[in-house]
Parts: sequence; C-alpha cells; structure tokens
Amino acid sequence: MDLQQDVDLLRNIPLFRNIDSRKLKLIAFTSQRLQFKANENLFVQGDYGDSAFIIIEGEASVLIYTNSDTQIEIAKVKKNDLVGEIAILCDVPRTATVRAKTELLTLEITKEIFFQLVTQFPEMALEVMRELAFRLEKTNRRLQELTIKT
Repeated sequence: MDLQQDVDLLRNIPLFRNIDSRKLKLIAFTSQRLQFKANENLFVQGDYGDSAFIIIEGEASVLIYTNSDTQIEIAKVKKNDLVGEIAILCDVPRTATVRAKTELLTLEITKEIFFQLVTQFPEMALEVMRELAFRLEKTNRRLQELTIKT
C-alpha cells in the first residue's frame, strides 16, 4: 500500500477525520504496518504499553482476566477501531489482552506520535475522550450482564 492509501485509510477513522492531510501523511509515514495471525495477541494484559493500534482489516477480541484466572471477552474490535491507547494515555500497564480472531492487519502508532497528535489537535483529544467514555459505559453494561447471569 502506498502513503496516499494509508492517508485515505486514516481519514476514515473518526479520531483522525478532522486532521490535516499533511499530518495524516506524517502519521502514516511514522507508523508501522503489522500483521497478526488468528489467535495471536497484539498485546497482553499487564504488559508495558508503548503504542496503540488501528485495525485496518480483520477482527479481534478484547479479553480481561477474572479473579479465577480465566479470560472473558468484554468487546470485539474491527476495521477502523483503535486499541491500546489507554496504556499510553494513562502510563499504566495494558488493561486488557487483545487477540486476533481472524487474520489482522494493523497500523501501529507510537506513544510519542500519539501524544503529539492529541496535543496539537484538541478535536482529536475530544474524540479520544468520547471513545473512552463510550467504552467505559459499554464495559459497565457488559459487567452488569455478567453479574446478573451468575
């Protein structure tokens, strides 16, 4: 894929929709494409996080450990979704494991580039806050469902 295709891909992601094309080219140029096989982990809960990933193709599961050391799926992510940003925003270990359900193609964005973008583009910071709030609400609902079942 060429640089312009990566820019077009980034423009389809709500987080980057309002960012200038020159900045999108910088993101695309400084990011790394990574492929994962089905059942391969992008990252593991508890690991140090130094990057976020944009899903280009495929689907993955977001898994967390329960008290009994079993994993439960709390979400699914797919094309145009961003994962891994919590660890880099909060400077905490990964809060979940993300595992490819299918073959997965991602764009990895380093912590430094991500912070530059959030700092330079307040609208992006707002989108990150909205996404995190949406995920928290969704996770709370999922936990309530699981609690009712037990």
